[in-house]
Amino acid sequence: MESLELQNTVKEALNALYHHPDDAVRMEADRWLQDFQRTLDAWQVADNLLHDVTSNLETLIFCSQTLRSKVQRDFEELPSEAFRQLRDSLNNLLKKFHKGPPIVRTQISIAVAALAVHVAAEDWGDGGIINWLRDEMNSHPEYIPGFLELLTVLPEEAFNYKIAARPERRRHFEKELTSQIEIGLNILTACLNISELKEQVLEAFASWLRLKHGIPGSILATHPLVLTAFSSLNSDVLSEASVNVVSELIHYTASGSSGGVSVQMPLIQVIVPQVMSLQVQLRDSSKDEEDVKAIARLFADMGDAYVELIATGSNEAMMIVNALLEVASLPEYDIASMTFNFWHSLQVILTKRSSDISFGDEASIEAERNRRLQVFRQSYESLVLLVSSRVQYPRDYQDLSYEDLKEFKQTRYAVADVLSDAAIVLGGDATLQILYMKLVEAVSCCGSEQSEWRPAEAALFCIRAISNYVSVVEANIMPQVMDLLSKLPHQPQLLQTVCLIIGAYSKWLDAAPSGFSKLSLVIDILMSGMRTSEDSAAAAALAFRHICDDCRKKLSAYFKELFHIYHTAVNGEGSFKGSAEDSLHLVEALSMVITELPPESAKDALEKLCSSVVTPLQEIINQGPEVLEKKHARELTIHIDRFAYIFRYVNHPGAVADAVHRLWPLFKAIFDLRAWDMRTMESLCRACKYAVRTSGRFMVLTIGAMLQEIHCLYQHHQQPCFLYLSSEVIKIFGSDPSCAGYLKNMIEALFKHTTCLLTSIKEFTTRPDIADDCFLLASRCIRYCPQLFIPSAVFPASVDCSMIGITVQHREASNSVLTFLSDIFDLAKSSKGEQFISIRDSVIIPRGATITRILVAALTGALPSSRLEMVAYALLALTRAYGMQALEWAKESVSLIPLTAVKDVERSRFLKALSDAAAGADVNVLMAPVEELSDVCRRNRTVQEIVQGALKPLELNPIHVS
Repeated sequence: MESLELQNTVKEALNALYHHPDDAVRMEADRWLQDFQRTLDAWQVADNLLHDVTSNLETLIFCSQTLRSKVQRDFEELPSEAFRQLRDSLNNLLKKFHKGPPIVRTQISIAVAALAVHVAAEDWGDGGIINWLRDEMNSHPEYIPGFLELLTVLPEEAFNYKIAARPERRRHFEKELTSQIEIGLNILTACLNISELKEQVLEAFASWLRLKHGIPGSILATHPLVLTAFSSLNSDVLSEASVNVVSELIHYTASGSSGGVSVQMPLIQVIVPQVMSLQVQLRDSSKDEEDVKAIARLFADMGDAYVELIATGSNEAMMIVNALLEVASLPEYDIASMTFNFWHSLQVILTKRSSDISFGDEASIEAERNRRLQVFRQSYESLVLLVSSRVQYPRDYQDLSYEDLKEFKQTRYAVADVLSDAAIVLGGDATLQILYMKLVEAVSCCGSEQSEWRPAEAALFCIRAISNYVSVVEANIMPQVMDLLSKLPHQPQLLQTVCLIIGAYSKWLDAAPSGFSKLSLVIDILMSGMRTSEDSAAAAALAFRHICDDCRKKLSAYFKELFHIYHTAVNGEGSFKGSAEDSLHLVEALSMVITELPPESAKDALEKLCSSVVTPLQEIINQGPEVLEKKHARELTIHIDRFAYIFRYVNHPGAVADAVHRLWPLFKAIFDLRAWDMRTMESLCRACKYAVRTSGRFMVLTIGAMLQEIHCLYQHHQQPCFLYLSSEVIKIFGSDPSCAGYLKNMIEALFKHTTCLLTSIKEFTTRPDIADDCFLLASRCIRYCPQLFIPSAVFPASVDCSMIGITVQHREASNSVLTFLSDIFDLAKSSKGEQFISIRDSVIIPRGATITRILVAALTGALPSSRLEMVAYALLALTRAYGMQALEWAKESVSLIPLTAVKDVERSRFLKALSDAAAGADVNVLMAPVEELSDVCRRNRTVQEIVQGALKPLELNPIHVS
């Protein structure tokens, strides 16, 4: 009766979910149904409702999905004797729904396949699932459509990690399937006699080919299933299933597990002519786009799979290349772009010297390489012409939606990559020659008419894409390109690309004989770009930075003129349309030019550049503390960020140190009055960080005051950036005896305060930035000043704090904690740290068992599986540091996990790998057993809860095995 009530409740909840007008009721129904799916009762209720003839479609769909999910994730909930009853019930359901609904039949098929993954062939009975399926199909031919779907999903489920099977069982299931491929294909071949099932049979065959094991190419080449697929390719109505089969055959022949191309040559020699015979259909106007796309996919698959054979440049290979060029010429970008990966792979093979080692001595290798490059030259020249036409702005570009514009930009990036591949094969100068002809043609159409700017912009975009491959002393085309730029109309998109191309060829402007003479011309263009639109201003600022970077030696004599450009743009006198972030490129540009000046001139130039930033800040400060406190952070950071760029890129340590010393009163005023404001503090600490990096020990006059400031402020305003700035100071001054006094005070004060803040995993979760920067600072202390940190009272407190935070979910915070622990364990690797090993051991050994338990918990589910490598390294470092003692800790930890979750053999494999790695074996040897233990412990929610409940990663006190 209770089960019947639950069935009715499920029906009511589904009715509410799909039909109730109130959103709150629908959400409540959804929550209840999700919770119900996790219960033990869900097995019986879902099964009953699926057998109930009165169940509607919504109920059938929900219950089939529930049953599928339960088999995949929760099979271990059932007693072992329930398997056969479940198998028979699922078999009956498969027969019941053999004609549909398709979605229900698919869910039932997946459930049966998942059951087979869990249950070994000997326990399944009847010789395993494939033999059982063959017998069922022979006994009940009327249900063959349903059984065919099961045969289709079986190989797919071998690689479905939603199924909570142990890794070892998953491997055995794959072996069971591969050992029975012949039986499976015989079943499918027999089903070919039922003409209406041909598509379904071919789909099932394609699925089995994905196993990529066990069938020699010579057998497949004449197999009835393969021949059927080929004949279906040439039928009037293109068979999607046959395309899938041929695609899988192509991948099959190229996969290492099937023996690879050389072993599968008999099959390849059948596939290639069959696909090549479809080339005429690419040009057939009667074919719809989907058919052309399917055929193009086969050519692209063939190119990708056989690229090494094609790279030999044989006549047969060139036929495939020409077909791929034809695909690349098709108007639909989605189809043409299928070939892009092939052109890249071919380029890599043609230009990689080690590819031709089979040709004997160096001279023979080079001769063969040049022969191949010559063979493919015309193909890549044609490719350049074909793809370069795809980057032109559409006429209605202004009406494009955000998504369409994003897609158009992605198309341009993809074409740029193809042009780069072509330039590597042809040489940048030769590719430039092809694109220049397109530019000349486009410019002749352009004139002064802004409406015809699009072809010229497209040609320039392509020329920019190959800038890294054009010789920096190219003397024929590039001077003409630069001359053409000034003749183009100042249409915003065109001007943006013009500015970008100037920046892209900054090295040419520096090195080419006529390059420097073009500088005044291009700087005039950049000034126009800065005034025209936001996008062109951003491009112009970036180009200005590139020019000042690459031409810095020549431009150092023109600092006054460059400063005038900067001052005009940044102070708004020149109607600079760029953002504050764009103006930072201009600051960076001048800073790099200052680097090339002699020390005295650099000092003057730096002072001039800094004063332009100081003035607006000083004006704000002069208005009094109340005004400074109320200013929006943006009004301050826009100027402070410029200091960061100046200190980062002016490589005159002494001059920067002097500038910081002069500016310190200004910085201190901002520190004192804005310490509560995270955005302003991050900006100011960033500026100080770059000052410390650039100046190094030249900053000794200011560093004491800076440390005192952040030390005091951190007590009241826990800004993470104070910790980060401190870690930069430690990196530079950690080993300086003259700084030891105030560094020691700072370290003790910062860690004492931070460890009092981070007293629980909740605090780590709510303050991840502080945790991240705190343990980054701790790692820096271990590496640069262990003499100040390890003997101090804050060292054990920091270790205790790190133990709390190992399992914090925030990635950077977790990584910083794990790196800190690894650095402690690896102390013996450091010449500075060796003398402190006894102190370290006195802290770590009493906590070793707990640290190990928390690390094992992190491996087995307390942290996401993406962190496995970091956690495994920390555990390995601990084991290498403490040997047998650490292995005992690990053994104690894994013994806490119940045998229902992890078997003895799985524990032993993990401990053996840990022992081998600690003894000096490759760390990669450890990763496979770690990943396996992790997979076993995460295989479903119930197991994960059992494991974490046993290991208790949030409890720091020792846990004893009961």
